[in-house]
Amino acid sequence: MALSVEKTWKTRPAHFMLLETLRKKKGAMTDTDLFAALIEEYADLGAKDFNQLLMRLEVAGKVRVTSMSRGKRRVELIG
Repeated sequence: MALSVEKTWKTRPAHFMLLETLRKKKGAMTDTDLFAALIEEYADLGAKDFNQLLMRLEVAGKVRVTSMSRGKRRVELIG
């Protein structure tokens, strides 16, 4: 039984999906809402992978992550 290509490989990388989700939500979301949105598409994405993805995008100057309250962060799209 062969697996379809769509079930094996995602056509869009997770960082693209993250940036696209932020664009649709007017540029800012909480990290928990953003993580939940990505989990719908990438069920195997863990919290560690999500945080690494955020860090890479922040270092690249694509997003800004700021602390809101205990355990919550705001992720916003930069320009």
